[in-house]
Amino acid sequence: MSAGPSTPPSIDLTDQFLIAMPNMRDDNFAGTVVYLCEHNDNGALGLVINRPTDINLKGLFEKVDLSLDRPDLAGAPVYFGGPVQTERGFVLHESLGDDGGHYSSSLKIAGGLEMTTSRDVLEALSNGAGPRRIFVTLGYAGWGAGQLEDEISRNGWLTVQARADVIFETPVEQRYDKALSLLGVDRGFLMGEAGHA
Repeated sequence: MSAGPSTPPSIDLTDQFLIAMPNMRDDNFAGTVVYLCEHNDNGALGLVINRPTDINLKGLFEKVDLSLDRPDLAGAPVYFGGPVQTERGFVLHESLGDDGGHYSSSLKIAGGLEMTTSRDVLEALSNGAGPRRIFVTLGYAGWGAGQLEDEISRNGWLTVQARADVIFETPVEQRYDKALSLLGVDRGFLMGEAGHA
């Protein structure tokens, strides 16, 4: 029996956080937490959840000729979601369920969230409706087939099951440490271990 090339077992990290290790050299991802919206044999797609831009939602809505009749959201920042398609908006939100509204371009994520890229979610928000909790980015993080698995195997990322409260309720400057705490790890421990086998 000959041993052919072995393929690593498929892992699905959808609905998990990727936490950048302190030795991450890529400026796009150093110090970040990424929420993985999709992960399969073709690659992965996620949104950085802790890099606010200087644009707020009110400003974004004005740029696309919509008003925002949600005072609770107007001052919320738009985030840098990753280095791919940075001119395009991505809206992460709670699922509206089977009886709620449906948008023309939404990805349902196991765990109860959805990511929508179509304008209709912005229009719903503009009218005072739409999802209650939202997280808006410009751009996303993407990996080709096997690329993320390779980065994880080289200790570029830690992974942990995501929690919506970290995305929607935790102050941005605390999201990295909060995600680490889900693993029972603190930043000081990682800094001390960086560079050691």
